[in-house]
Amino acid sequence: MTPVTPRVFVSHLSGVPVFDPNGDQVGRVRDLVAMLRVGGRPPRLLGMVVEVVSRRRIFLPMTRVTGVESGQVITTGVVNMRRFEQRPTERLVLGEFLDRRVRLVETDEEVTILDVAIQQLPARRDWEIDKYFVRKGRGGALRRKGETLTVEWSAVKGFSLEEHGQGAESLVATFERLRPADVANALHHLTPKRRAEVAAALDDDRLADVLEELPEDDQVEIIGKLQEERAADVLEAMDPDDAADLLSELPEEDKERLLTLMRPGDAADVRRLMSYEERTAGGLMTTEPVILRPDATVADALARVRQSDLSPALAAQVYVCRSPDETPTGKYLGTVHFQRLLRDPPFTLVSSLLDSDLVPLPPGTPLSVVTSYLAAYNLVSVPVVDESGSLLGAVTVDDVLDHLLPEDWRETDFQGREGVLRDR
Repeated sequence: MTPVTPRVFVSHLSGVPVFDPNGDQVGRVRDLVAMLRVGGRPPRLLGMVVEVVSRRRIFLPMTRVTGVESGQVITTGVVNMRRFEQRPTERLVLGEFLDRRVRLVETDEEVTILDVAIQQLPARRDWEIDKYFVRKGRGGALRRKGETLTVEWSAVKGFSLEEHGQGAESLVATFERLRPADVANALHHLTPKRRAEVAAALDDDRLADVLEELPEDDQVEIIGKLQEERAADVLEAMDPDDAADLLSELPEEDKERLLTLMRPGDAADVRRLMSYEERTAGGLMTTEPVILRPDATVADALARVRQSDLSPALAAQVYVCRSPDETPTGKYLGTVHFQRLLRDPPFTLVSSLLDSDLVPLPPGTPLSVVTSYLAAYNLVSVPVVDESGSLLGAVTVDDVLDHLLPEDWRETDFQGREGVLRDR
């Protein structure tokens, strides 16, 4: 009797590590590639899209997969490091199948695909789509209404038609545990139509985090497809410097319309940033560093830097200023580094711990000087102060890197390593 191979649901494969036979990690699964077939045959699984350490996405044929089990994928060890490019006859299972609305063959009832099961053919390395996990009625994975059931691949129809208004809840659910940069990378490799659908399904804060990690062209495309009120909400949720960079790429009338829809305080911060030259300290800075008054204690400072929404660079120091304590502040007094906060008692006033050697930069400081300053003093952030002594913001090392790297750095392999090239 032929043994039955185990069934795997593709949502469980998203982000799963891929190992070679020696136990070295090759990368992580980001999607699966299938091909629809005629003649009543189930869709064939061609391979996996694997993101390697250098963030390059490569194609891993299923013929080179020797095991899919226990939260990992094992390969033969010989992989093609050529960048994956989707062909016209190929379909991305996570990106294009999940949340797709199809119909049951028997009843013509509309269902939404929540997950897809794949199975390896006995005694072969070929894989096929085996079953679909679906929900009856309209709606995706976040809907509670409607019966769910698992059906054979042949029990549904509609994959040959162009899908309009496809949902994205199930695909978004597979992104839940990914970092914003990884979600951004996944979005970048989707079709523009699918990218817009996924962006619409993300909440404002999550979409803001993801937009900050996307190339400018993708940012402009996505923000342009959102309703204006929501686009303004997302811009408010972004870091002011990233929102300013995005708005500067838009036509003048669109930029002004969105700024008008934003909250006045948020819009004022963004307008102020846009008034500086792009490659200067003023154009690079964020207007939301951690600011404390001189009568604050170490305990107060530690409570502020513990906030989960702070980046590591911003949490590495606090800036002590006289009131008001929002940028532009009262007189800037100095900086207290995180390590110093850990060494002193909780009741100590931060004003007694100031780093008096750290000279702030004026907003017109060019990028080259900012870079040299951070490198010379081994800093991850530097304060920006105007002529009156008010703190305007802080330049962090990640913002400097964004402007030093090539424009296409998010899409480029910086490892300099090439694997064995083999045709698919």
